[in-house]
Amino acid sequence: MYQAGGVRVETVPDPVLREPTDAIVRVTAACICGSDLWPYQSMPANEQGRRMGHEFIGIVEAIGSDVRTVKRGDLVVAPFAWSDGTCEFCQQGLQTSCLHGGWWGGTELDGGQGEAVRVPQADGTLVALPVGPDHALMPSLLTLSDVMGTGHHAARAAQVRAGKVVAIVGDGAVGLCGVIAARRLGAEQIIMLGRHADRIALARTFGATDIVSERGDAAIERVRELTRGLGAHSVLECVGHGEAMRTAVSIARAGGAVGRVGVPQEETLPSAQPTFYANITIAGGPAPVRAYVEELLPDVLEGRIEPGRVFDRVINIDGVPDGYRAMNARESIKVMIAF
Repeated sequence: MYQAGGVRVETVPDPVLREPTDAIVRVTAACICGSDLWPYQSMPANEQGRRMGHEFIGIVEAIGSDVRTVKRGDLVVAPFAWSDGTCEFCQQGLQTSCLHGGWWGGTELDGGQGEAVRVPQADGTLVALPVGPDHALMPSLLTLSDVMGTGHHAARAAQVRAGKVVAIVGDGAVGLCGVIAARRLGAEQIIMLGRHADRIALARTFGATDIVSERGDAAIERVRELTRGLGAHSVLECVGHGEAMRTAVSIARAGGAVGRVGVPQEETLPSAQPTFYANITIAGGPAPVRAYVEELLPDVLEGRIEPGRVFDRVINIDGVPDGYRAMNARESIKVMIAF
């Protein structure tokens, strides 16, 4: 990406092993993320360009001398942040704060929206999958690199429990995966705030019991009506805009919790005093999806959850620029790239 709206497909040098902890992965499936749309909408012009993509599955083609947990030929999923798996934060299940980790793409490291990636800290990052690259569940497995783990993180941060009332702000892929996560954790009532017909239909399939299509104060009032005036025990904020966060904290009940995983576009949190006096917990951040892969993988492989249904368009690498356009125009929920 060279500027807002400016995505190009270019040939770059093949990645090579630089450290003994590296692996080279040939990408077989990747996707475009809702968070990729923020720079697509606002990135200043940059002559170097920024390599894009942070969600991918691929086959290990080479490993450094210190790599032990994956081998050549393994099909692996890569979380959206790389991590060593051994530092204090990784041991706490917070790999997105790894002392020796980082993020895909930028100007120096390969991005997932490409044919191959150098993976630093391969042992702590990659997870081998017990299937082949053409497996029918590939779309759902790909969501473990980000959106399913992020929806799950939002639910965990919002303290979703069995029998509780959950509200989800945002009907994108993360919000829809948040519906799956809330249902998986036993929520009794799941309220989806969204207004796109295709996303609402999918949310209902995933387990949403109520849909709120209003916005702003009207949405807050409607959620209050659906919860006997009390608000939701748990609110998942999956957008990042200030108005979405204002809605989220306004529909949480006293003593409730908000799990925020939408990348914040503002520097401040709204409604500081009301949330303080209502004892509302606000938690969340970049999801340490590496911590959740092993927990969620059996449910995907056994068909108990189907997060791959958020993909409603499949393209090849040459179709990536139009994939960005389609997601930005809300013509597509989430675009998958097949190599």
